[in-house]
Amino acid sequence: MAKKPLTDAQVRNAKPSDKQQKLFDGHGLFLLITPAGGKLWRLKYRMHGKERLLSIGAYPAISLSDARKRRDEAHAARANGQDPSQLKAERARAAAAPYTFNDAADEYLANLESEGRAPATLTKARWLLEAPRRALGKRACATIEISDIADVLIALQARGVLETARRTREVIGAVFRRGRTVGKIKDDPTPSLKGVTVSPSVQHRAAIVEKEELGGLLRAIWGYDGHGVVRIALQMLPYVFVRPGELRSARWQDFDLQKAEWIIPAALMKMRRPHFVPLAPQVITLLQELQLLSGRGELLFPSVRSADRPISENTLNAAYRRLGYGTDEVTAHGFRSTASVFLNESGKWNRDAIERQLAHEEQNAVRRAYIDKAEFREERVKMMTSYASFLDSLRLSKGR
Repeated sequence: MAKKPLTDAQVRNAKPSDKQQKLFDGHGLFLLITPAGGKLWRLKYRMHGKERLLSIGAYPAISLSDARKRRDEAHAARANGQDPSQLKAERARAAAAPYTFNDAADEYLANLESEGRAPATLTKARWLLEAPRRALGKRACATIEISDIADVLIALQARGVLETARRTREVIGAVFRRGRTVGKIKDDPTPSLKGVTVSPSVQHRAAIVEKEELGGLLRAIWGYDGHGVVRIALQMLPYVFVRPGELRSARWQDFDLQKAEWIIPAALMKMRRPHFVPLAPQVITLLQELQLLSGRGELLFPSVRSADRPISENTLNAAYRRLGYGTDEVTAHGFRSTASVFLNESGKWNRDAIERQLAHEEQNAVRRAYIDKAEFREERVKMMTSYASFLDSLRLSKGR
């Protein structure tokens, strides 16, 4: 007759004797009661034909239900060909090993990836972690002091990369905070380091905001005699004024020429949400021409070297240099500032509609919720068509 499983009362009330006692619960689990009064959970099991004994822990730190749970986990491991005793030893060694900055950084990056962060974000984080990894990577996090991190930041500042130093401090802090959240790090020392990094002066991207100069730039772009794919990218960007990376990575599957719209997927957007771009008739014409060049592939603007990769980040800016414009005059990103200035100065459009089209993040939470809900789609369609006509009028007007 099979013995009944133990009860909490039996375990709690069990008394020691002059010899060791075993109270069996089932499936190899038993409570070992020592003459000194100790109550120890043990699991008897067989592995590769040999009997083994696994120490689970002491009662009452490990309750009856906890012991059964660990018993079931051990049997599940055994069914998968793993020896529960070896697994326990490996976990003990891992727990005893120091939790290094490299460990924390690896887990931080893995967490970013699991959250679905953009590849560019992951690449940037890995790059920012290179300097602290070199200096602190093998150190146990518990031994890293404020002065150690300060040395890393000061070394970066000595090279003149002030913005990199500031962002490095931020990513180190993010690594420590994530380690603290999962219980592997006690404190984040970086808040005390805000005074160590010097904030660089704000560098505004070059943008043209005078009508005559903008007309001249547009005429120069329309006269570009380089690669056809690059030419159309140059011509299209002022009309849609998306971020250069969003244009370079554009895919045909995200365009609907019948509806005259481009829906940029959240994965490609800085703010991690889909973005609606109305396409003016001028843009549709450019896209129809582009289809003859790249319509058989996935990307609108594939690299000359590989159809699977978009044109490089520097391709557009290099084209502006070829047209005779310096870095202090024109950049691909600058068309966003240009559009913002002219659209706001026109007085025709709701400021929130302009900000939504620029895919800017409203800092005020209440206004952000309002803008996200409103969308302003109809107004944005009219605005983009009107702005395209405005650009054409500048390009076709007499000027330098």
